[in-house]
Amino acid sequence: MGNASHEKHKEGSKGKSYTCGVLTVSTSRYDKYGDSDSPEKCEDESGKIILDALKGAGHKVLYRLLSDDRLMIESTVMEMFKDSGADAVIVCGGTGLTASDVTIEAITPMLQKVIPGFGELFRIKSYEEIGTASVLTRAMAGVVEDRVVFCIPGSPNAARLAVKDLIIPELGHIVSHIRK
Repeated sequence: MGNASHEKHKEGSKGKSYTCGVLTVSTSRYDKYGDSDSPEKCEDESGKIILDALKGAGHKVLYRLLSDDRLMIESTVMEMFKDSGADAVIVCGGTGLTASDVTIEAITPMLQKVIPGFGELFRIKSYEEIGTASVLTRAMAGVVEDRVVFCIPGSPNAARLAVKDLIIPELGHIVSHIRK
């Protein structure tokens, strides 16, 4: 698809406001603060970056702090979609390679479709910033019941890159395609 065609296709989704769930996955933070509904209350710099960027782009944002627990992650994503009406959920954290990093394992079985370009582009852009350490990220996105889920690393730089460079510019475009 040519660039002009792509921009025309994207035009219909510009300026729309979406409801976005932001879920920070951090057992250490969860053990200290419990079930928080605000990144400020639990010293979550990455969550605040995501929340502020989405609000700045005109979106409604819901926030939750979670433990690295597969069932908690899965049920909270579904709660955001079904009970809170979220159009998109960003799961921040738990995407690494340690035994406790279970975000990808929680989300993958839920997906009807994977959006491989998100993870690919995230790794390319990460490589530009951090070099070969970018191979460690398992960032991904996909479709769950006509909604989009983004799974991103928990570092502030990764959160900033994902939300500002990838998610906000394409959110409306992705949602409009999913709902066709």
